[in-house]
Amino acid sequence: MLYYLFQYLEEQFQFPGASLFGFITFRAAVAFLLSLAISTIYGKRIIKFLQRQQVGETVRDLGLDGQAEKAGTPTMGGLIIIMATLIPVLLLAQLDNVYVVLLIVTTIWMGLIGFTDDYIKIFKKDKGGLKGKFKVLGQVVLGAIVGATMFFHPGITIKEEVKNPIVAQQIMENTGLSVAFGEAHQSTKTTIPFLKNNEFEYSSLIDWIDPSLASWAWLIFIPIVIIIVTGVSNGANLTDGIDGLAAGTSAIAVITLALFAWISGNIIFSDYLNVMYIPNSGEMVVFITAFAGALVGFLWYNTFPAQVFMGDTGSLTIGGIIAVLAIATRKELLVPILCGVFVMENLSVIIQVSWFKYTRKKYGEGRRIFLMSPLHHHYQKKGIHESKIVVRFWIVGILLAIISLVTLKLR
Repeated sequence: MLYYLFQYLEEQFQFPGASLFGFITFRAAVAFLLSLAISTIYGKRIIKFLQRQQVGETVRDLGLDGQAEKAGTPTMGGLIIIMATLIPVLLLAQLDNVYVVLLIVTTIWMGLIGFTDDYIKIFKKDKGGLKGKFKVLGQVVLGAIVGATMFFHPGITIKEEVKNPIVAQQIMENTGLSVAFGEAHQSTKTTIPFLKNNEFEYSSLIDWIDPSLASWAWLIFIPIVIIIVTGVSNGANLTDGIDGLAAGTSAIAVITLALFAWISGNIIFSDYLNVMYIPNSGEMVVFITAFAGALVGFLWYNTFPAQVFMGDTGSLTIGGIIAVLAIATRKELLVPILCGVFVMENLSVIIQVSWFKYTRKKYGEGRRIFLMSPLHHHYQKKGIHESKIVVRFWIVGILLAIISLVTLKLR
């Protein structure tokens, strides 16, 4: 809203300083500071409100050190993250930008699913919460919406560099730029990390049969998006098991995605680094910095010993946003690296459950690979303090983020 107000003041009255709001970097910095202020200042008030409403965590006895002390800690703290993200975005972002709209829809949609789950657990006294099939259905619907928007919306395009030197020279003369890009066009191209010619077209999976089938590539593209959204959101949900783990690792990932979005949306830097130029994607940086500020502010109260838990309201929302950001910046194939902590947590559960069922069927007794899953509980069982586990997982997250950024040049 403020973006449009200052744009009007600049155009009509040449209001001093109004032009600053035209710069993504300025609005992104303000969004981060504003979300950080909201999550830290008003976060405390929300925690007190949750305490008054007796919205406390019910802790299952898993035999972990320090577990009993967590009982009664306010949960549903994901409301802090959602509020601290959306307010700066509504004030500072271009609300007619399709990427921003998609991220706002994702935040509200996944927030509602998580809130429903937490509500059932707390107020209906049902420890199972929202049934798993309904959670998955919600994630699938969101994935379908995101996939369909990315495939069919005319505002989601890419521009490719012109290789013909004569045509390129004409374009540069007409635009005044030192690089030449062709017309914006819709595409299902994405980026494959570490490869020299690192662009992959999803339609190539089907148009080899017949070129006319390229228009049906959505039959492949949308299911892939659904899998990514479901996998990352569940990974974030599993990671939210000890104080500060999910919020910290997520903050590292989203800051990395902010750099990808800014580079991909800037014609000069995308050309210099030879990455895909995605028009209008730079506006996502405003959303991402607001989201990062909200996560950092939430960590103020969520680090050990936690004063509040995010609950599924927060963890499902975080996972959904990260998945959509990766897809929108055409970096979804980088998710296994960038979100490696989520992947490890997911795999530890899958491996543990699968091996237990296999050995029970074969030997009549279920056996375990990990002392407990998800993975962070395995290390707790080994006697490592949870704050040390969290910091070490953060370090792993930082290393994975650096590796992800290195893919910009390492091919």
